[in-house]
Amino acid sequence: MNYPFQDIEPKWQTHWAEENTFRTNPHSTKPKYYCLDMFPYPSGAGLHVGHPEGYTATDIISRLKRMQGFEVLHPMGWDAFGLPAERYAMTTGVHPKETTKKNIDTFRRQIKMLGLSYDWEREISTTDPEYYRWTQWIFLQIYNSYFDRKEKKAKPIDGLISLFEKEGSSFFEGKELPKGVSFSAADWKTKSRKEKEDILSYFRLVYEASIPVNWCEALGTVLANEEVEEWTSKGYSVERRPMRQYMMRITSYAERLLEDLSLCEWPVSTLEMQRNWIGKSEGLEIEFPLESGKGNILVYTTRPDTIFGATYMVLSPEHPLVPEITTAEQKSAIETYQKDCSLKSDLERTELNKDKTGVFTGAYATLPTNSSQKIPVYISDYVLYGYGTGAIMAVPAHDQRDYDFAVKFNLPIIPVIRGEISEGKAFDSKESVCINSKSDSISLDGLAYKQAFAAISDWAESKGVGKRKTQFKLRDWLFARQRYWGEPIPLVHFEDGTPQALTDAELPLVLPDLKEFKPSGTGESPLALAKDWLVYKDPKTGEIAKRETNTMPQWAGSCWYYLRYIDPKNDKKLIDPELEKKWMPVEAYVGGAEHAVLHLLYSRFWHKILFDLGHVSTPEPFQKLVHQGLILGEDKGKMSKSRGNVVNPDDVVAEFGADTLRLFEMFMGPFEMAKPWSKNGVDGVFRFLNRVWRLFHSGADESFLIQDIEPTEAELKTLHRTLKKVKEDIDGFAFNTAISQMMIFVNEMTSSGRKPRAVFEPFLLALSPFAPHLAEEIWSKLGHKKSLAYEPYPSWNEKYLLDATITIVVQVNGKMRGEFSAARDVNQADAISLAKKVEKVLPFIEGKEIKKEIYVPGKLVNLVVIG
Repeated sequence: MNYPFQDIEPKWQTHWAEENTFRTNPHSTKPKYYCLDMFPYPSGAGLHVGHPEGYTATDIISRLKRMQGFEVLHPMGWDAFGLPAERYAMTTGVHPKETTKKNIDTFRRQIKMLGLSYDWEREISTTDPEYYRWTQWIFLQIYNSYFDRKEKKAKPIDGLISLFEKEGSSFFEGKELPKGVSFSAADWKTKSRKEKEDILSYFRLVYEASIPVNWCEALGTVLANEEVEEWTSKGYSVERRPMRQYMMRITSYAERLLEDLSLCEWPVSTLEMQRNWIGKSEGLEIEFPLESGKGNILVYTTRPDTIFGATYMVLSPEHPLVPEITTAEQKSAIETYQKDCSLKSDLERTELNKDKTGVFTGAYATLPTNSSQKIPVYISDYVLYGYGTGAIMAVPAHDQRDYDFAVKFNLPIIPVIRGEISEGKAFDSKESVCINSKSDSISLDGLAYKQAFAAISDWAESKGVGKRKTQFKLRDWLFARQRYWGEPIPLVHFEDGTPQALTDAELPLVLPDLKEFKPSGTGESPLALAKDWLVYKDPKTGEIAKRETNTMPQWAGSCWYYLRYIDPKNDKKLIDPELEKKWMPVEAYVGGAEHAVLHLLYSRFWHKILFDLGHVSTPEPFQKLVHQGLILGEDKGKMSKSRGNVVNPDDVVAEFGADTLRLFEMFMGPFEMAKPWSKNGVDGVFRFLNRVWRLFHSGADESFLIQDIEPTEAELKTLHRTLKKVKEDIDGFAFNTAISQMMIFVNEMTSSGRKPRAVFEPFLLALSPFAPHLAEEIWSKLGHKKSLAYEPYPSWNEKYLLDATITIVVQVNGKMRGEFSAARDVNQADAISLAKKVEKVLPFIEGKEIKKEIYVPGKLVNLVVIG
């Protein structure tokens, strides 16, 4: 007979809900522990068995921390804006909020059936206007700020305006302000509203730009680079198209985002992905004059020591210089190629691009170091306008991409670093010296990399044609989507093009109710169809403006949700400052590695701005981060409907119970590793829980039985080893080995037939974070009136962790030759004597002289012999 999980689990879930067992007291004087899951997107498919893996882990940790006397904050909510709901609305006419609510209800029901100890009073949804009011408020904080280069932090834009009014622009010329833009304090005061705003846009942390984006006509929206593959695999076409977009100046924070990774206890692989995405490099920005004399091509290179090997240049197809320098003969070919490139994603143009393509513009540039050497200028899709300057000096002898292109187009390949260039491969080294690198104005010949780098950089700066520069691969964040189902951007535009931010009192700016969700047909979002909503009348001046029709990307709501959980009902402030100081940072953050770059990067960026502006007290939001491994199908492939290997947690819970599902997902293998589902494994864990049930029951009718008897020393040893290992393994996310130890306990206690309360009660408490329903039921049968959720985790006694005997290794001349058992307090003489009698050791010492005998107490004997 199996234990009655069908009755037990609903009973205790109802009890926990009615008693608010897991409600967090934010003002508690206990030490705090903030345990956070990456909140899910509530899709129409509901939970799959991969979701409970991370949720169960954080639940186990949260339950243990409560038992250890911590006030635990363990919340759940929904990252609920998203393109799937809008796409469904486009095809069915069902409003996204209805679809989203239905999906959230399904997710909530499934999560509650697992017995997860969330404080449901803190539940949030990014689609709730009372939530996205504060998302909009944060957006305006960012919009109304600039990055102070000197202090390396965000400051209110009003301070910059005051500076312009007093001192003009001298400090910013040639830096934030482009060449040719300068003004005095008197000039500033005479500028129009629009002129002032155009200047401020060079500084604001949110600004507008016309940039190439991934446009999907059928979806009527821009897709982020990481979304392109998902939607093209579903049959949608994507093309590159220049569009007006809002950008966030995350590049201003590149250095701090990099440096502050030292404050994060994160997986090494995740830290490395963050560093690579930010991509810091030291190089030289240098101008290549156009042969026509009409300007220069600016490039950034980390290898200026190879400049004499530049035999051609490449511009990205989107580079604004392309139409200016293209000759009439090449115009048609260039435009055709540009159109072809617009249909490719960045990934297709770079990582997946094996065959180099390009078109000659008809223009030439000259080497900065040798004006008599002219080199052709091409466009090619392997150069992206969003990286560096959108132009490169191509050195085919020492860069593989450039080499492949040069071979394809029969361009010169000149080695300028001493080394072997093998057939089909470029040679690159920073350990060699320069060759063929000499002109009338400078010579690098014979110089090593660092010397050559310094020499050419000094020369370029002295000539006014270049400057040293720290560059980052990180690009500014494209912060606009042509969608309905997202947070409205709280800006309006006056007829003269001047934008204006809404006031705090005008928030939230709520989405209008639409009946039609298809693209507007103008490239704008469906919000362009909400004619009445679009019209804005300035409450101060009566001037009419148009609301912004772009909405925020899905990333926005997930950038700060961890703060809202702390103070979810506050309608006066983003968060109570005292609560923020008490509860931040998050001690444990658990979620999938697929969010290792962008979600974490964007959250850290927003958090740092809020930190600079005094709204939060910590420089980083997430102290410790852990990624759960993927749960694969039984066929060891990724779970998907097309494979037919998806496992629904509802089915598992119905057949085996929630405790079985929880325990099995933690027992499958190391938490961070991918592992395949196993129906047989589920059966095995279910049998284990039935054995636990039978420990406390006996007879054919399985009546409850516990004995108030003294435990034996062997029983206490088994218990205390279990208590120690379970606690320490939970701390180390080694849930599978903790369960293994509990299985050992059950095996040993089952075989003894004894049921001592003093052993069984502490074991039950150790099991409870893993199988809380079963543990609560047995705990109540033991006569306890209150939930065990806040019972102290049992302590262990070190004396029961020691064995009476120990194993001592025997080495001969430093090599292990055998081992023996001895009393824990064996002395040196006895240990050496026993070592010499070990059967496996005898062949290595017989007939030989023992020159030295070494004893490391309790660990090893080493016999040094000769002969």
